[in-house]
Amino acid sequence: MKEKPKYGKIIWITVLILFVILLIYMAFAGTGSYGEKIDIRSFENMIDSDEVTDVYYYNGIYRIRKKNSQIQEENFPTYSDYYCEVATTATVTGIKAKLDAKPTISYTEEQVKESFLSTIMPYLSLAIILIIGYFLLRAILKGNAGTMSFGKSKARTNDNVKVRFEDVAGADEEKAELQEVVEFLKNPQKFTDLGARIPKGVLLVGPPGTGKTLLAKAVAGESNVPFLSISGSDFVEMFVGVGASRVRDLFEQAKRSRPCIIFIDEIDAVGRQRGTGLGGGNDEREQTLNQLLVEMDGFEANEGIIVLAATNRSDVLDPALLRPGRFDRQIYVHVPDVKGREAIIKIHARNKPLDDEIDFQTLARITSGFTGADLENMLNEASILAARANRPKIIMSDLTEGINKVIMGPQKKSLLVTPRDKKITTYHEAGHAILGKLLPNCDEVQEVSIIPRGMAAGYTMSRPSEDDNHVTYKKLIDQISMCMGGRIAEEIVFGDISTGAQNDIQQATEIARKMITEWGMSKKLGFIGYDTTNQPFLGRDYQNQYKYSEETAATIDEEIRAILNQCYERATKILKENRKLMDNMSEILLLKETIYKEEVDMIMEGKSVEEIVAVMDKKAELRKIKEEKGRLNGELSKKISQLEEKLKTAEMLVKAGVVTEAEFEQLKKAKEELENKLNEKVENEATNSEQPVGENLTSQEEKVADEKEKVDTKKVDKTSEPKSENSDKKLPKKTTQTKNVSKKTKKDENSDK
Repeated sequence: MKEKPKYGKIIWITVLILFVILLIYMAFAGTGSYGEKIDIRSFENMIDSDEVTDVYYYNGIYRIRKKNSQIQEENFPTYSDYYCEVATTATVTGIKAKLDAKPTISYTEEQVKESFLSTIMPYLSLAIILIIGYFLLRAILKGNAGTMSFGKSKARTNDNVKVRFEDVAGADEEKAELQEVVEFLKNPQKFTDLGARIPKGVLLVGPPGTGKTLLAKAVAGESNVPFLSISGSDFVEMFVGVGASRVRDLFEQAKRSRPCIIFIDEIDAVGRQRGTGLGGGNDEREQTLNQLLVEMDGFEANEGIIVLAATNRSDVLDPALLRPGRFDRQIYVHVPDVKGREAIIKIHARNKPLDDEIDFQTLARITSGFTGADLENMLNEASILAARANRPKIIMSDLTEGINKVIMGPQKKSLLVTPRDKKITTYHEAGHAILGKLLPNCDEVQEVSIIPRGMAAGYTMSRPSEDDNHVTYKKLIDQISMCMGGRIAEEIVFGDISTGAQNDIQQATEIARKMITEWGMSKKLGFIGYDTTNQPFLGRDYQNQYKYSEETAATIDEEIRAILNQCYERATKILKENRKLMDNMSEILLLKETIYKEEVDMIMEGKSVEEIVAVMDKKAELRKIKEEKGRLNGELSKKISQLEEKLKTAEMLVKAGVVTEAEFEQLKKAKEELENKLNEKVENEATNSEQPVGENLTSQEEKVADEKEKVDTKKVDKTSEPKSENSDKKLPKKTTQTKNVSKKTKKDENSDK
């Protein structure tokens, strides 16, 4: 929509320019030098003694030019030697009589005329007053956002929302609940005949990024009724009473457009519980909330108005706002499960060129805990990576790298890491990965890398195969043991420990503490919870923070220490028995820096380093060939598309007689040749893809052996490795991160900071 010209701004600029011109005129009009000021008696004496040659009178001032003056006659009266001011008409008459008696004195008297300023000033003043009055009246009547419209609502009316329910995935039950609201608005008779009333309010609750606002947009797109959207923070201003006034104006606007929908995003900004502060005084937010409560279900009924609201902090909302009659329905928008994630990925991938090897089910499985916003961001990052590599399509590695960027940030390949730190990192990550594979209740290891990413110097990423909502005692014990793998591997191999296990220790301790205090998994303490009270308000339970004695606190510490010691001994035994697997994984990580599930499985099967690296090189070579073929095929497809457009144009020109039949047939033949060439390439690729990846690896094995020999020369001799290091020297932090065990979240990987 074309923006209207801002005439008011132009008018104000014009008035300012005129005002400046007037100031300049007043300052510089009539410039000149009057000379020295004298009194009337001195002027009379000069006349009597014939010291004056020229006199000029205008508007109560005499300008005087004396004899033998330095001022030229043509410059008088602009410049004069003296000037004298007179105040009475009698004085002027007396001076004139004396000058008439002196014929040698040239006397000129000019009548008083109105100046340009005095002529236009009344009209200019009237114009300025009218302009200011016009804008004040316009601000009062129109009610735009200005100095006179504080109490007006800032709600935006959306009449052309293109989002539909088919654009929302992973929330089938939530869509069904909202579909009834849309049906109420479209066909209310169907429900009123059965005595049903339309819901007055629907509250969408859920974690950030799960699609609450998107669902509201879908309701707007499906309902075809006016949709007023506003944020909770738009109500409250610095002026008292503005929030309540805006609520009244919002519902007045809705009444004029009903049936309609009001959507309040982030309603917790205005709907928090009343009386939660420690101080007194007038609370503008509480007044706004009171007015919202009255408008939703007060003395006057607002039929035909449905209020949709979204928040991720329903625990802080006022109970009066949540009761039936105001928000009749509370729809919890969950983090999508594996089926929902697959559907969301397909929706966001509709307009993106994807490679045939991409498996949506695998992507949905390894993105456990991702919200819809995370999945959209992941696909966007993958698109950027493919464009950066000049690939015509998005491949699986782009998507997996996009997942890692969403979770931990981009890789830092340019970061300088010493050989000693790199070797420590390889064994640290190998300890995590091997425990993750050998412990029966740990999630599947997806990726192990020693490339710094975000705040991590390396990471071991694991993903659950299923979206389990309950975590068992045995699985928690295995997760604690896996967190300890990095520290234990360093101690076994180097006989020393580093600072890299800082976050590993924090996560293991946090899991153990929750097992004792929240989940009742202690045999000594039994089925009881000792968690502290986490009140979101400062004024509630101000002095009641802990609910157990000091003796119980000591017992809790003993139980936590017992769990950690038990897991440490168990993990140490497993890693000592599988030292060879750690050495092999460390060598492969030194060579390739990053390995995936397939390579980890081959290591656990006992295959040699040379064989594993050869297979990795062969895969990389085939991937590079495939990418090059894909780029060439993309160029051919682009040329074919251009020829198709030319053929359509040429067909019209043939009918008009501009292009001959021979030229048209030549274009058609060129298009057919390109199509045949593209088909031959596709057939050759299909034939080559049937060849097993592991064939013809002899040369690769020789190459790997050479690389291994080079790496071996740089290794630190284990026998000469010092048993103790300088305690003041801090190594790079390689902290293991494990998933939040109480809920499924996206950060359920082991990353070493």
